Parts: sequence; C-alpha cells; structure tokens
Amino acid sequence: MKTVHKISFLTAFLILNTIIFAQNPLFIPPALTGTTFNLNVQSGITNFYSNNPTPTYGINGVLLSPTIIVNKGDIVTLNVNNNLNVSTTMHWHGLHVAPENDGGPHQSILAGTTWSPSFEILNNAGTFWYHPHGHGKTELHVGKGLAGMFIVHDLQELALGLPQTYGVDDIPLIVQTKAFDILNQVAIADHMDTAVFVNGTLNATFNLPAQVVRLRLLNGSSMRTFNFGFSNNMTFSQIATDGGLIAVSNSLTRLQLAPGERSEILVDLASLNGQTFDFMSYASEMTNGIFGSPSVGIAPDTLEMYNDNFLNGNDFKLMQISVVNATTNPINTIPSTLIPYTPFLESNATVNRKIVFDTITLLPGSVPNLSEGPFAFNAQTFNMDSINEIVQLNTTETWTLINKTHIAHPFHIHDIQFNILEKSGITPPITEQGWKDVVLVMPHDSVKFITKFTTFSDEMVPYMYHCHLLHHEDDGMMGAFLVLDSTAAITKVKGNEFDVVIYPNPTNESIFIKLNLKSSQNIQIDILDVMGKIIYSNKFKNINSEFSHTINTKDFAKGTYFVKINTDNGLELKKVIIE
Repeated sequence: MKTVHKISFLTAFLILNTIIFAQNPLFIPPALTGTTFNLNVQSGITNFYSNNPTPTYGINGVLLSPTIIVNKGDIVTLNVNNNLNVSTTMHWHGLHVAPENDGGPHQSILAGTTWSPSFEILNNAGTFWYHPHGHGKTELHVGKGLAGMFIVHDLQELALGLPQTYGVDDIPLIVQTKAFDILNQVAIADHMDTAVFVNGTLNATFNLPAQVVRLRLLNGSSMRTFNFGFSNNMTFSQIATDGGLIAVSNSLTRLQLAPGERSEILVDLASLNGQTFDFMSYASEMTNGIFGSPSVGIAPDTLEMYNDNFLNGNDFKLMQISVVNATTNPINTIPSTLIPYTPFLESNATVNRKIVFDTITLLPGSVPNLSEGPFAFNAQTFNMDSINEIVQLNTTETWTLINKTHIAHPFHIHDIQFNILEKSGITPPITEQGWKDVVLVMPHDSVKFITKFTTFSDEMVPYMYHCHLLHHEDDGMMGAFLVLDSTAAITKVKGNEFDVVIYPNPTNESIFIKLNLKSSQNIQIDILDVMGKIIYSNKFKNINSEFSHTINTKDFAKGTYFVKINTDNGLELKKVIIE
C-alpha cells in the first residue's frame, strides 16, 4: 500500500530554507583497494535533522558504502557480512559476472550470514555501483543508505592522463533524493522526495581545485531523474556512459541521468579560482512524463500528490562548489579523443525480442492506472520461480522496449552492456552513444538496443531485467532470463527429488518422457523454444512413483528446445534437438 505524507506550505517553506541556508561539508566515502574486500552491512542512526534521529543502513558505517576501486583483470573476493536482522542481497550493478555472483534476488544473504562471491573483473574502466536487490525490498534498503560506487581502472584509461586522485580531483557524486515521514524516518513508495543528498550529505558544499577535475556521477535515487548542470552555465565534457569511456568527449551544459545511470564528466576550473557556484538539476527543462519533470501522467491517470512536491518541474541546487588553489601537479587539459568505440552491428543480430511496458489489474473489473501502475513486462509481474526469457550464449540480439504507460521507465539489464540503436525511431542523443546498461524509455515511446551475451551461462541461476524506479521494481516490474549454452548438456535447474529420462534426443517425430518420483506429486510439462516462448504445456495431478508421457513433435520446426518439468518438489530443465 502506498504511504503518503501531505506536506504543508509551512513545511515546504522550512525545508526550502534549510536547503538554501544550511551548509554541510560533502562526505567522500572511504576508498577500498586490493582484491579482498570485507563489507559489513549494518544498521545505525544518522542525524539528518536536529529532531528525531533517522535509522539508516550502511556498509562499514552507518550510511552509504565505501568506494571499491579495482583494476581490470583483478580476481576479487567480496565478503558481504549481513549484520542486519533481516535478509538482504548485494548486486554489482553494471559488472559482467556469472549469474551466481550477480547478487540479484536469488542470492539472498540471510541475517547473520556471509556471502563471498569471487570473480575476475572483466569490465573496461568505468564507474559502476553496488546496492541491494532483494525481492520487494530494494527501495527500502537503498533508501536507508545501502549504495556505493565500484570503480574499475584499466591500462588504456590510465594512459589518457585523466584525473584519478580519489577525493581530490576524481570525485564520486552519488546523487539521491529521499522522502521522510513526520518522525524523520525514511519513507518508501512516497512521491514527496524533497530532501536532496549528495554522498549522503544534505545541503552539501565542497572545495575543488582550480584545474581539470573529474566528477563521477551516479543517479542513486529511487525515482527522480536529474538534469545536471552548473549555475554559471559553464561547459563541461562528458567522457563516459554507464559502461565506461566513450570515443570522444562531448561538450555539454546539461546532462540528464535517470535512476541507475552513471556518467563521468571533466570540468575545467583553472580560470575560476576563488569563485563559488552551484551544481544544479535543471528539472524545468526536462520533458514531461519523466519523474521530476513539470508534469507526469494524463488525466485521470496522474501521480497522486505529484504537484505538491516543490522539486518537480523546478530547478534546484544539489551542491555548492568553491574553487580553491590548484594541487601541486594539476591536470589542465581535457583529451578530445578517449577510447575507440566499436558498437555491435545490427546485421549480426539473430534474435529480436520485444518487451512491452504495461499495467496489470489486481482486482476483477478494476481499471489499471497508467501512471501509478502496478506495472509489468509483457503483462507479467515478477515471480521468483519463473523464467521470462531464455537467451543463447554468444548470441547477438536486439531488444525493442515499448512503453505503453504514461510515465518514463529506466530499463536496466544485468550481465551485459548494450548499444542503443534507436530512441523514438531515430539515432539516440550523443550523450547515450556509448556502452549502456540503463536506458530511459519515454511514455508511449520505444527504444531499440543491441547486445551480445558472452562468457557466462547457467541453467540454474537467472539474471534480471527491470525498471530502475525502485518502487516499480519492488512491485513486480522485473523479469528473469537464463543464458544457456546450446553446446552443453542441460541438467537440473533447482534441486529436485525425481529422476528424468527424455529420449530419443535428437528426435524428429516424438519425445518420450519418463519420471521416477519419490512421492505423489503434481507435474507440469512445458516445452519452450529458444526465445522462451511456451509451445507446449500440460498438467498432471497426483502422479505416483512412475510416470511416462509421449509428446508428438512432427509439427515442431527444426531447432533447439527446452523441456521444463515442474513438480511440487523441484524443477528440471533439459535440452532437446528436433531434426
């Protein structure tokens, strides 16, 4: 159920005055380097306001998480110690890792236990992040403070001579807004996110040296999109997107980032010593339909209390910046060329998928709200035991995202980076022509991207794709996909209590399925094609110890199929070839 807290004019006035006058030094999260990282997830208290301290979560502290800094090729171990009294997870957003190391909802870390994934850093240099991804709990855990940057360096990046002194000329900026209830507790599923934070700091101020500085931008908000710029309207250079450095720097005065998106910018402050200005979000310039823009929704489907939030559609300060003397060995140039960029070719794509953003109805006869939801993909909400798509290893695919709702949704996919081919049927803006893992899909619009699924396959553990508006994700706007290796044998997906024999395989006329059950169970047999589409389904009730079933395959097209056998006590997935 949605929690709302009506804000009065007086309360808004007081908050605005706090935003305008109170100044707090920007917190720079401590940096962790090496190859073994101990991450203690813990609860604590943070005094955001003078009255009623706020319960928060943090890693190795009471709020936010340390910045992890590694090099491409490192083999790292991350010991995530859950000291909370509830379960959580930890997802390495943007990193290319095996699904069992990905930290999605299937890798739950129970209270009082430790999860220790170990993997090689395969990504090129870039700004990534890590945060919880528990089923139905992502917004709560991120909102209470669990978010941190994950920085990767590589030899090509280091050779460019970019700023890289962490906390001096290479600055992490985790930008978030939060909602609070009347007792100053973090509120979720609430559109009144009027508190603006940078690195967990309200009303932040920071000194930057009079030279070229690198700002690593992360939109870590649950809902709000930011349109970054500076109050003096100075030009800055974008050098990276979600997945790392781009080919040439983009000269900009505005950069829009939706929740989950990252970018890196270079700002030349050499001529501004002694000056003070503000880092801003120019929300008044954003297109309607984006959460934070002047307007969202079409009557009668509008976001409740949206217009009561004084940040929506208005320009506001994120942080005050004062320029001070340069460091001893300053960087004073911005490279025009960066890392060569070779996107995937659409002509190499052999699979084309379509994901429709829509709504579902919870009660018979009810009418879905196209601005409030609940939202779904292809008319299905997330189920922990369901697989929505089956992907073949080393396959190049295009995905077309079609948004049939009244609100813009940032779409994030795990495991891979992609190239955007089209937004609204045309080439994407220059700011999104790089490696991406999040893309904002506007209302009643579409996006088409291309990607390739490499390195990792697993018949047991899925990856996720989802809306990165965290309330939407928690409500079920998420899907699961398996990456399977068609050259490998498929065995069991979940621990089962039965034996399965399928023959002949390959076949051309029929397949015979034999099960040896250890107890009376209900059985469902599905056959899926390589796109994950169910082309055969049958249910059997109260089956005893032995069961056999024949399926006619004469009308099946030649190719690879997957037989999914689901019983009360387990799930089995086997590959068959139709010749």
